[in-house]
Amino acid sequence: MKTITLSAILLTALAAQAHASSSEAWAALDKAVVASCTQASGLKKPKAVGTAAQFDDRVGYVALLLQGQYPQPHMKGQTGTELCLYDKQHKTAYVTEWDSIRPALPRK
Repeated sequence: MKTITLSAILLTALAAQAHASSSEAWAALDKAVVASCTQASGLKKPKAVGTAAQFDDRVGYVALLLQGQYPQPHMKGQTGTELCLYDKQHKTAYVTEWDSIRPALPRK
């Protein structure tokens, strides 16, 4: 009986630890997201805009907005915006252009 009780207590303690993430673990994830997203970006000198959006674990993704300059000569260094989705399970970043998120410039 003592073995069953001890096993139950041990399993409960381990389960509680599995759900609690340390601040170091969150910082490591944020660093991995920024590194993967900026590497996957098609922009020159991409930078994270704000902080990453952490989705529920059931979704498995982190979203990050990036901003940089278009590398094509005809774009003349124009600023571009991309949305990056980072797959936590596969540690892979997927990037798409998302210039429509920026407010429209007033007409002159």
